[in-house]
Amino acid sequence: MKKFLLLVAVLVLSPIFAGAQEKYSAQWVKENYNKSEVYITMRDGGKLFTSIYEPKDQSVKHPILMERTCYAVSPYGADAYKSLASYQPYVDAGYILVFQDVRGKNMSEGEFEEIRAFKENKVLSKKQAKNVGQTDEASDTYDTVEWLIHNTNSNGRVGQKGISYPGFYATMGALSGHPAMKAVSPQAPVTDWYHGDDVHHNGAFMMAEMVAFQPYFQYMMGNTAVRSGKRDFRFPELFHTDIYSDYLKLGTYNNITKAYGDSLAYLSLLRDHPNWDEYWESHTVTKGHMHDVMPAVMIVGGLYDKEDCYGAFDTYKAIKEQSPQTDLYFVEGPWYHGAWSRGMTELWANMYFGPEATSDYYVKNFEYPFFAYYLEGKGQKPKTGAMIFDSGSRKWNSYEQWPVVDRDSTVPYYLIADGTISTSAPSSSVSGKVSYISDPSKPVPYRSVMEESISRDYMIDDQRFASQRPDVICFETKPLDKDLTLYGELEVDLQVDITTTDADFIVKLIDVFPDDFTWTSELGLSRGSAARVPNYLMAGYQFMVRGEVMRGKYRDSFSEPQPFEPGKTTLVKFTMPDVSHTFKAGHKLMVQVQSSWFPLVDRNPQTFCNIFDCDESAYKKSTITVHCEPGAASSIKLPVVK
Repeated sequence: MKKFLLLVAVLVLSPIFAGAQEKYSAQWVKENYNKSEVYITMRDGGKLFTSIYEPKDQSVKHPILMERTCYAVSPYGADAYKSLASYQPYVDAGYILVFQDVRGKNMSEGEFEEIRAFKENKVLSKKQAKNVGQTDEASDTYDTVEWLIHNTNSNGRVGQKGISYPGFYATMGALSGHPAMKAVSPQAPVTDWYHGDDVHHNGAFMMAEMVAFQPYFQYMMGNTAVRSGKRDFRFPELFHTDIYSDYLKLGTYNNITKAYGDSLAYLSLLRDHPNWDEYWESHTVTKGHMHDVMPAVMIVGGLYDKEDCYGAFDTYKAIKEQSPQTDLYFVEGPWYHGAWSRGMTELWANMYFGPEATSDYYVKNFEYPFFAYYLEGKGQKPKTGAMIFDSGSRKWNSYEQWPVVDRDSTVPYYLIADGTISTSAPSSSVSGKVSYISDPSKPVPYRSVMEESISRDYMIDDQRFASQRPDVICFETKPLDKDLTLYGELEVDLQVDITTTDADFIVKLIDVFPDDFTWTSELGLSRGSAARVPNYLMAGYQFMVRGEVMRGKYRDSFSEPQPFEPGKTTLVKFTMPDVSHTFKAGHKLMVQVQSSWFPLVDRNPQTFCNIFDCDESAYKKSTITVHCEPGAASSIKLPVVK
């Protein structure tokens, strides 16, 4: 009888559950939304393809939430609807959802420009614009918003959000100056492609990412290819096995660009602009442009975002400094690129971050309440400031501003020649230095596994494989007797000498777990609950809290590189993106130093030259010496919360 009743319940309830699953699907959207595809004319006559999903219920006015993208607003066709499952709270609240292809991409007209430069002192209003040539992404956003509020059943309030490159367009939306633009959320925004985002880190080329990305981005998403339906560009057969071996066989950047010929304009542009110059400055968002930001802004980023970790921090700090009157919010979680809206669970790879790290938690507690207040007038005004997740204690903290510990208050942790770390500078009775040989023909891999493409997991990987290499030097503390909390930016001071004229310096800050650590014991779980945590040997795990590269020739200036004088002790000083992490009692703090990180970063030939244009003869072994003695002490300055 019980089995019969259970069967009846399943049969009766199944349609209900099926209906719940079907909500937000393309078919459901088609039944509840009207879709229109329009070309909106910009002030210079250019037309941008825009896809608009408007609720069929026209009895009330609706807020608008917009995303501008260089990827695609597909599916194309007035009768082809997309699923809106990732916009659930906005669908439930009856938002008008707008998706637009930016200039030169997919179905929009015009010429595409990477990180299209922002133009200061332009006339904001489309009606008053005198110089139609003064267009940028901000003016395109202004003209789009102006059209939307007059041609949809809107309540006159517009918001914009976007992740990664669309995060850049959201930043430009914040600078559009349109009075109807009330709330903007740049998420993992592309910000500075020379100092910290996708293309370079401190002048070092992020090779494997960009060589994989640019062919797809330039050709497959170009408007000519999309509009004609002829996406017939054939990529050279450069990769056959794993990326470490394939890039090593390719050798130089010259060999890569020769394979593509002159067809990939951006790869050629990199060769023409190896140093920080007017091109990079004009195509960097935050350099003096973030003043007079009118809408409320909520910047979102991932502490372990392999693409644009730098961008979120830099954008927040720039607006905070240049536009202090702006309602400004900052959310940083323990996330990979876009994880906050792309299915993040309590677990990521070998790390457990808990239920407050999930996508569902983020949307319900941060993103939707932000837009609901500014676009719907619903709920209480969120408290401005920063909400930052501590990846060691696995909890959120609220601050009036970030960083909590500024650069002037950091504590130097000195690297000692015997492999230890001390908060006291080396005394006169202590001397020493540590050396290793950096061989470009045998670069340090960025991960211990063979793979076809760069993995996002390297940001939180176990670094024990690197500790075992002779070309990686390690320094660590004793097990901590109490928690050590770091909230802010890291600053590296390395006193080095090298036997060549250039070298890279990769520094990693690592949390070494106790030798008896298990997730089940850490979380108080029973053996039966073990499936909820990673199946990986966590005892002694070396969790990379932050890693960063510095190209040595840029140690004094990114615009005027200088060679090293072989054998001369030289200071290499650089900053690493902010951290929010507590090293728990019983854990150890480790610092690793190495000179290659392949193929994540291109190999430095260790000869002073234009690396984008050199040949194989430039690649030399170098003996790298890190000094740890009085008068030449190496350290990493940590933002210790006292």
